[in-house]
Amino acid sequence: MIIRQAFFEGTIHAGKEEEFKAYVADRLMPLWLSFPGVREVRVLYNIERDEGAPSYPMVLSTMYDSREALATALESPVRYESREVTKGLLEMFDGRIHHHVFDLALN
Repeated sequence: MIIRQAFFEGTIHAGKEEEFKAYVADRLMPLWLSFPGVREVRVLYNIERDEGAPSYPMVLSTMYDSREALATALESPVRYESREVTKGLLEMFDGRIHHHVFDLALN
């Protein structure tokens, strides 16, 4: 399995935390769940971190069967639609988003 994660490094604007979460749930999650080949979509919200650790208030994690399935999803029209909708989310966020792809070790 292939896991792609988007790390939101920075801060949600003060007082916008609940609006941010509602925007993700109402506007973005339906799009992310409709990516072709996606097996799982998880949104993680930070509740604590080590002292001095970077701030990741949100991480988006998606799972695919293969790198080919991920590539198909990343080229799909819904992915480009979600990128446009994400612009509204970024109005409540200061920072950057970076992506990482992992091979899930199955025990």
